[in-house]
Amino acid sequence: MLKNYFTVAIRNILKHRVFSFINIFGLAVAMSICMAIMMLVADQMMYDRFNPDRDRIYRITTRQVDPNNRLEIGNPYATATLPVRDELLTKYTGIEKSVRIMRGFGNGWMELEPGYDVNIPVSGYFVDAEILELFHYELEYGNPKTALRDPYSVVLTKETAEKLFKQENPVGETFKVGDLGIYTVTGVIKDNGHKSHIAVDAFASISTVSSLTAEGKFSKDLDNWYNFTMGWVYVMLEKGKTPADIQVALDKIYDDHFTELPNPDTRPVKFSTQSLMSITPGEMLNNPIGPFMPWIIIYFMSAIAAIVLITSCFNFTNLSIARSLGRAREIGVRKVTGAARWQIFTQFLSESVVVSLFALLLAIGMLMLIKPYMLELAFARALKWDLQGNYFVYALFLFFAVAVGTIAGLFPAGVLSGFQPVKVLKNLGNSRLMSKMGLRKTLLVAQFTLSLIFIITVTVVYNQLQLFMNYDKGFNTTNKIIVRTGETDKSVVKNELKKLSGINSVSAVSHIPSAGIVYGHGFKKSLTDADWTSMNYFSVDEDYLQNMDIELVAGRFFDAGAGESNKNFIVINEEAVRSFQYGSNLDAIGQILINQPDSTEKQIIGVVKDYNHQMFADKLGSMALMYNPDEFSLIQVSYTGDYVSVKEKIEALWASLFPELKSDIRAFDEEMNELYNIVFGTLVKILGFVAFLAIVISCLGLLGMATYTVETRKKEIALRKVLGSSNQSLVLILSKGYLSILLLAMALAIPAAYFINNFWLQNFAFHVSVDALTILFGVTVLLLFGGLTIGS
Repeated sequence: MLKNYFTVAIRNILKHRVFSFINIFGLAVAMSICMAIMMLVADQMMYDRFNPDRDRIYRITTRQVDPNNRLEIGNPYATATLPVRDELLTKYTGIEKSVRIMRGFGNGWMELEPGYDVNIPVSGYFVDAEILELFHYELEYGNPKTALRDPYSVVLTKETAEKLFKQENPVGETFKVGDLGIYTVTGVIKDNGHKSHIAVDAFASISTVSSLTAEGKFSKDLDNWYNFTMGWVYVMLEKGKTPADIQVALDKIYDDHFTELPNPDTRPVKFSTQSLMSITPGEMLNNPIGPFMPWIIIYFMSAIAAIVLITSCFNFTNLSIARSLGRAREIGVRKVTGAARWQIFTQFLSESVVVSLFALLLAIGMLMLIKPYMLELAFARALKWDLQGNYFVYALFLFFAVAVGTIAGLFPAGVLSGFQPVKVLKNLGNSRLMSKMGLRKTLLVAQFTLSLIFIITVTVVYNQLQLFMNYDKGFNTTNKIIVRTGETDKSVVKNELKKLSGINSVSAVSHIPSAGIVYGHGFKKSLTDADWTSMNYFSVDEDYLQNMDIELVAGRFFDAGAGESNKNFIVINEEAVRSFQYGSNLDAIGQILINQPDSTEKQIIGVVKDYNHQMFADKLGSMALMYNPDEFSLIQVSYTGDYVSVKEKIEALWASLFPELKSDIRAFDEEMNELYNIVFGTLVKILGFVAFLAIVISCLGLLGMATYTVETRKKEIALRKVLGSSNQSLVLILSKGYLSILLLAMALAIPAAYFINNFWLQNFAFHVSVDALTILFGVTVLLLFGGLTIGS
């Protein structure tokens, strides 16, 4: 019986090639997008699965709390105070192992001993020796029991070791890391293809930190209960223990260390646990240890794919119902000759599944074509997507295709199998099928409504991206180059850059504005004030204003001849003047602000005009400029002439100053707009592609319906032509029903798109509007595609 069903299904597919192509192609497009999302989710679900103890490993997370009522405030942090590890191991039961992963290793470049000419930046952490066992890292070279036992020992990934050293086994080799000392390679991690949420080039022994602290290079963060941003803490529970058991200990630690605070400015924190398997995909946390996929992104992309799939299924339902007019007599004959309703239902459902399986084959080919483009998206590179299939994924694809075919075919099969044979054979026009014409139009309206919403939305997102890129930020962004200096002598680099031709000004800074990087401190007018006022700040040198073309509206700026005494002064913006309630910009000059970290006094010497130092999602806030050369990490170069030639000059200068170090030079606006490109640039590409697919699928459905209308009205068309109707009048007669569908879709989509886009735009302090031109553009695109489809 099944063989007969599939034979009839294939015959009908071949008999109605146009409709079959529209159904198969539309489903294939939608399925390829859905399968790409499935591969993405499968890829992310593979992280840390290799660890046999994964169900017992948890990360300690942190929330800031109100000391009065313990209400949790703000977003949780993936980091935790490092002393919590020893406290759990020594005072509480239920913890089998625990490791600390501390920031700070790799602040500069790896500088090899003489004889090697390869130098690379290093990204690494100081870690407890148990990390190799806890996360089941296998060593290709070295002894895992002793590799991270001694100070200044380091374990490299295989990729890093191959970049650094000529020989296959580098154990015993030494190298220098910035000003953090000389380290000995004691192990190389085997590259076995396992996916880990910890992105790292090297692990250094955490016992090294004590020496670095004694030398004044590190503060005492290993013992600091109130710094919860310096590292991560992981625990492995004893068998039989649950997170609830450990939470009791964490709550007790809160009571022991945060109920009585050393000073009123210390903000207490509360600890909780996050399972290893819920890190990626996972919830949004501050201070992640590496790239991870938030669930919100998967939900968003899944929703987009679902909309495209639903649009395609609408096509299938529409065309199946339309074609049923031609198969109604077949159904009547089958029922008269004894076929049961369930048999006819199964016949049509099997046809739907066969169409879906053909679509699966085409979808796999489409997936192979679009996958390289997905991997090139800035967002995909940032999150290290790797869309590799396996047997499980392809089995999932097969199940998905059968499910789609079944779901898409349920309604048409139910309608067709419900025909009454006597009515069908006697008078087709009076059959129950004719009541489904309104449903077909409803489905077409829904398709084009979704398409127009997508078109308007992608236009708004693109306009918002252009606003971010081109908005007057209050400082000059053109003809500027950023030079990352690492651990080099900034003063030497700056002085040499000034000597180059075409260079107008050079300034050393901590970070650039409007790029998503925020440094913040609390400030008070007096120690007796109850609360601190939070202010973003930038560490800059005396040439910053000239380099950035920022207007000084009162007072003066830092003095090049003052040297280290500049650290005693501060320059604020106009918003800070208002925030601290100084009467005017001039009234602020000479006033004292207390800086929170060390309660040092800073005298206000100048006020600058407000400019966009934050992300454009935020309104203009209070901001301070301070002089702290220890925080300088970039040099901004203002130039005249051609970017390429100036960059080549800077690269040549860098090579002469630091022949062993690779230069890191970028255009200022490229650096500043990188985050916007990753988020909004990727969003424009995704939504634009989906909008295109949605309207193509909708137009295919419209084409199928129009084609079927022409076929069913051939006699009427012939009669009208005999009576003298022109081609233009015939096109108008046949098209007016579909034009009304487009108009109704516009009437529904325009207010919906206006509301949806205004809703998300309100999250940005600076945003575009959903204006008439944007809506007109979307309507024009819809009418153009729809008109061409109907006219063809």
